[in-house]
Amino acid sequence: MPARLARSVADEVREGKIFGIRAGLRPHRFLGLWAVTIGDRVFVRTWNDKPTGWFRAFAKDRRGVFQVPSGREIPIRVRRAGGERLLDAIDAAYAAKYNTPGSKKYVRGFATARRRVKTLELRRR
Repeated sequence: MPARLARSVADEVREGKIFGIRAGLRPHRFLGLWAVTIGDRVFVRTWNDKPTGWFRAFAKDRRGVFQVPSGREIPIRVRRAGGERLLDAIDAAYAAKYNTPGSKKYVRGFATARRRVKTLELRRR
């Protein structure tokens, strides 16, 4: 099983707000998303579960690339995150990190059941 991302990546996720993700191995543009950490583990959730979106692409091929604000591109493999305690902690991490008035709608949305089940942990490839 792939290992956790490097601590330096988790540190950048803790400090940054917007990240890039690219599902699969063929080159295409990065999509912007929010990411949070629990300890040194990195998690992402999808807002829209479109048939052609990044979440479904990862369901077919768990490999991709994560881009941090410094511009560094990290090869990743994803796995579904589960367990009520972990998902609750991820909800709280989103609420603490993305706490502007404009973000509140999205933070509430990320805490809904239909989005909680779409939580992925990013791992080293």
